[in-house]
Amino acid sequence: MPNIRSSADLRNGYNEISNLCHKYNEPVFITKNGKGDLAVMSVEAYEALMGRFELYNLVHEGMEDIDAGRMRAFSDAMSDIKARRKK
Repeated sequence: MPNIRSSADLRNGYNEISNLCHKYNEPVFITKNGKGDLAVMSVEAYEALMGRFELYNLVHEGMEDIDAGRMRAFSDAMSDIKARRKK
């Protein structure tokens, strides 16, 4: 269940919100005038999220390469890599 706090809670209880972000490794949603405004998370949670985005991007690129026929046999790719390492 999402943790939702007001902007006043962020201003007056920063340490508590910081502790929640670190303890549960999830964002805390901050409202302003009763409406969603921000999502606050620990640096570790942010880095993990960005790592997943990067991975998903690479998988998507690979799937596009497959669809476009830009692929080759694994053994050929490994032979090329080994040949480059010997230089």
